[in-house]
Amino acid sequence: MTAVAFSAAASDVALDALFVPFHTGAVRSPADGRVLFLRARDGFALREMAKPGWLCEQSFKPFADALERSRLAVGTPDPEERFLLVLLLPPRQRDEARALFARALTLTAPGGRVVACMPNSEGGKSGESDLAQLAGSIGSLSKHKCRVFWTLPESSTPDAALCESWLELDAPRENAAGYLSRPGLFAWDRVDIASALLAEHLPPDLAGRVADIGAGYGYLSAQVLARCAAVTSLDLFEAEARALEPARGNLQAAMRERASVIPFALHWHDVTSGLPGRYDVIVSNPPFHQGKADLPELGRAFIRAAADALERDGRFWLVANRHLPYEAILAERFQEVRQIVLQDGFKVIEARGAHR
Repeated sequence: MTAVAFSAAASDVALDALFVPFHTGAVRSPADGRVLFLRARDGFALREMAKPGWLCEQSFKPFADALERSRLAVGTPDPEERFLLVLLLPPRQRDEARALFARALTLTAPGGRVVACMPNSEGGKSGESDLAQLAGSIGSLSKHKCRVFWTLPESSTPDAALCESWLELDAPRENAAGYLSRPGLFAWDRVDIASALLAEHLPPDLAGRVADIGAGYGYLSAQVLARCAAVTSLDLFEAEARALEPARGNLQAAMRERASVIPFALHWHDVTSGLPGRYDVIVSNPPFHQGKADLPELGRAFIRAAADALERDGRFWLVANRHLPYEAILAERFQEVRQIVLQDGFKVIEARGAHR
């Protein structure tokens, strides 16, 4: 399996709807000047519209890779640069979306526009209301069960105080469990039940080079450091770049608590494309869905990546929802597979002796 499984859906209704105002003439693309597309996703609608000078920003590695495969420019804009047009596909999580609206407005040149689109089922109406709070009067339309909405050049100056306040919503903060996190990450405001179950059953004799794949904000890695004294290095692999800053802070805090420092690295990486190193231990709470869709093949791809990256006597510890069909791929790729516990709808499994 490759990163293609993580790519945006072949029929991306929000992306398609985003460009409807340009086709109807309600909004015009600037004849010159750069265009910025925040949370850009690849698709025919974008490839048809994009011109040289367009810049796409995307923090989810598989989506960023898909944009690059389509030869679109991917990167982060200079904070001082301003754009006549900023496009935006806001996320579902409202604090994260509000911070992104505020950032879009701060990057918009005087007289420029922000154009955003959200599915109705993912907060389209609330997103439209939030942009109106920041920017004043806005235009909007409905298409493909989505809301498309945009700022008007003649509208009042954006609410600077509210912009500043909403920008802070994306700053890393402590969650209810005391870990640094930020809105929109997986289980961002708590410790995920499945991850906690895996951490509870990690044996203290795990040793050597350890990788945490699909690491999120670093909870499992912090638990490895707290429970396993013989770990000598730690690599975190995570597809969402926004998770890396809080993960770094959580690892640093865990090493202070441990009273010893070991080498560690954080990698913005799509695990389904494989891992670049060899490890004695790999731990994971693999993803199995994208948006609302269950995609167990993502978890199976994580298992394959782990088997390929483990030393022959290495150990793989994972947790998964009870119903997920991972047993066949585990038996295919490992000599020994043990279910450690079945609890609260989750299973913790240890696998050893990877086949390559």
